[in-house]
Amino acid sequence: MSRVVLTTCAVLLLLAEAHAQSDWKKQWEKTIEAAKREGQVNVYIGGWEAVVESGAFQKAYPEIKVTWVGGRAGETARRILAERRAGKFLADVSSEGIGSNYRALHLAKSFDPIKPALLLPEVTDESRWYQGKHRYVDPEGQFVFRYVGTQQNGNIAYNTKLVNPKEILSLWDLVDARWKGKIIARDVRVPGPGSAPMRFFYLHPAIGPNFIKKLFGEMDVTLFRDFRQSIDWLASGKASLCFFCADTDKAKLQGLPVDEFANFKEGAPLVTQYGTLALLNRAPHANAAKVFINWFLSRDGQIALQKSLARSGAETADSLRIDIPKDDVKPENRRAAGVNYLDLDSRVEWTEMKPVLAIFEEALANAEKQKK
Repeated sequence: MSRVVLTTCAVLLLLAEAHAQSDWKKQWEKTIEAAKREGQVNVYIGGWEAVVESGAFQKAYPEIKVTWVGGRAGETARRILAERRAGKFLADVSSEGIGSNYRALHLAKSFDPIKPALLLPEVTDESRWYQGKHRYVDPEGQFVFRYVGTQQNGNIAYNTKLVNPKEILSLWDLVDARWKGKIIARDVRVPGPGSAPMRFFYLHPAIGPNFIKKLFGEMDVTLFRDFRQSIDWLASGKASLCFFCADTDKAKLQGLPVDEFANFKEGAPLVTQYGTLALLNRAPHANAAKVFINWFLSRDGQIALQKSLARSGAETADSLRIDIPKDDVKPENRRAAGVNYLDLDSRVEWTEMKPVLAIFEEALANAEKQKK
């Protein structure tokens, strides 16, 4: 290839890049001006209200007032749907869990595609995200953006006086005969802690349904629903192992002999928690919504998310952005190099608990037969 041709190609490439940069800047400036005229953005955010309470967006864009509605366990999605049935289209942005944003709102055709609304290069540049790609819940890859991938070790706790964690290398070590009758577990038929680990057990090729059947069908497990009682049983030695305990870290700080396993050779699951974002259709402040979405998914926005959750004392979330510090994410929730992760929310069908609970119920029925 001649030097002239190479030079021409280089010039054309530079011109194309300059044109692309000019295009996004013009579109972004136009969007900001329109957003300022709208003057407001209505954010419906479940679980992680701390990030809007922090005022970080308001400081960045003082001309755009943030009005927000919070709630847990699908409350914001139910409110949005109720408002829409009444002919009131009030929400601009929805940040919630998969059940709310995908199963409730997306399947009710409540969203515009969020992908075209991503304008800032630091947001659209997929190299700045975990494994070099954006993640969506919806199969179309357009509507429900996932911005969090938090490591979860399984919420499996142990009594430090009765269990040596160095002897537990695999999850299969937990269903050894010596632990029979010494295990308690939260009843996962009630939504809450344990749902993600149970999906991990079910989906992992080296664990699978047989592990669930052995654990709940053969190990004489005592189920609980009262978290305080479970910690009491574990700390007192009534149980040696606890599946899906909560507040183990607080109990440990109080000097109780409890701790959680750090990792197993099978790896760990990644969970989305409340970390999905979507753009409502018929949004009253469509431009302000785009500004909020781009800020929220930017470095500043995701740093603000991690910091605000850490300050609030709530669960920590590990942003899928890889170009931001992770000091505010608890070590046990932070993605780490060398760990084999199973992304539990990477396929819509993997987010479903029904097949998992079917195996769970089968195991419990088998346990009852053995008692008779």
